[in-house]
Amino acid sequence: MPEAQGWSLEPKWDGWRCQIHTATRRVWSRHGTDLSRAFSDVAAAAAALPDAVLDGELVAVLDDGSGVAFDRLQSRAGRRGPRRDADFTVHAAFFDVLAVGDTDWRRRPYAERRLELLRLLDAGPAILRPVPATEDAGQALEWVGALAGVEGLVGKRTLGPYAAGLASGWVKWRERPTTEAVVIGVTGTSPATQALVLGRSRGGRMRAVGVSLPLAPHLRPAVAPLLHASGEEMRELPGALCGLPGVDVVRFWPVRAEVVVEIEVDRPGKEPGRYGYRPRVRRVRGDLSPDLVDDEQ
Repeated sequence: MPEAQGWSLEPKWDGWRCQIHTATRRVWSRHGTDLSRAFSDVAAAAAALPDAVLDGELVAVLDDGSGVAFDRLQSRAGRRGPRRDADFTVHAAFFDVLAVGDTDWRRRPYAERRLELLRLLDAGPAILRPVPATEDAGQALEWVGALAGVEGLVGKRTLGPYAAGLASGWVKWRERPTTEAVVIGVTGTSPATQALVLGRSRGGRMRAVGVSLPLAPHLRPAVAPLLHASGEEMRELPGALCGLPGVDVVRFWPVRAEVVVEIEVDRPGKEPGRYGYRPRVRRVRGDLSPDLVDDEQ
């Protein structure tokens, strides 16, 4: 985490990355998927703001005040706005401004963009707010433990321009290191032992990179309806590849590579891009496309 002067630190909220064009009431995922229908409440609220393109995070805030729930965002998939019996409200936490009216702001310094963001959101709807920011590392670390739904920090150079992609110049720090993988198979003979065979693309080809620990009970009903058999016969993987060095082979049923999950990662395997242990699945990432889970990114 950067501690030198010239950096601004922001909390990393546990949500879905989004961009919102206020004038057209459109909500987009970071990969270009139109989310306006699923999050019509956020899109409608954005109409109250001046004409701008804002970068931020969709966050599901529980109505009982107990915090945020990432999995509630997935429940909006395929829907038109909130359900009447929903126990959460979706907020948009914004951290950058890309354009104001017809003017592109991406080349302007972050400090200038930050001031403009605060101006745009001033007196705006309660569900559309700026993320807090500080140049004090001590205060930023307090956010991780004190603010519900904060999973880490993002550091940005105060004089830096906005740059999309992995080479954006932002520095991210997470309390628990994570990455994403595509589900390409299922193994296990009972619900208690059921685990996911994980894959990542390399050179345009999907390859197995490991096998997860057995799914936690609360994840099983969330994952199972999303998986569909590929129609292939049962396949095998070397046990050593799967973090099971005492097992010759691991047999699994292939599924269509359609579901992305977030996993906790502690250390790399002996072969680059593969895990020498069994990672823990944290949750489904319904906001991510399998095509973009690539070792080369």
